[in-house]
Amino acid sequence: MRIGELSQRTGVSERLLRYYEEQGLLAPERRPSGYRAYHHDDIATVYRIRSLLAAGLNTALIAQILPCFQDGAPHLVPTCAEMLPDLYRARARMSDAMVDLRSSIETLDAVIAAAPSGDPGSQQGPGRLSMSHGHED
Repeated sequence: MRIGELSQRTGVSERLLRYYEEQGLLAPERRPSGYRAYHHDDIATVYRIRSLLAAGLNTALIAQILPCFQDGAPHLVPTCAEMLPDLYRARARMSDAMVDLRSSIETLDAVIAAAPSGDPGSQQGPGRLSMSHGHED
């Protein structure tokens, strides 16, 4: 299949599919005409890439661990034990980032609370998440 069809089937733009190729995440065949030719299995690969990106992994790490996932599995199933240290490090970076974001939210909440306001309801305006109403770990 050509890039346009893969884009339609996955909902990922052609530009982003080309970027995945540049990053070594996809390896389409090249036809004599220069067009990329993707296999049906590339659909699942694109979904896997999207899942890993959504989990917070960067494309360099995804390129390293992508071959370690079981083909045809309904969920991400790692098959390479050597990938675990990289995943633990990525998870630790994400946890650290969450702590930093929570601290930034608390600082912003303090600034908002200290600001003079003529409307008492404006402190819980759109886009402001209260830690007591959001998800807590």
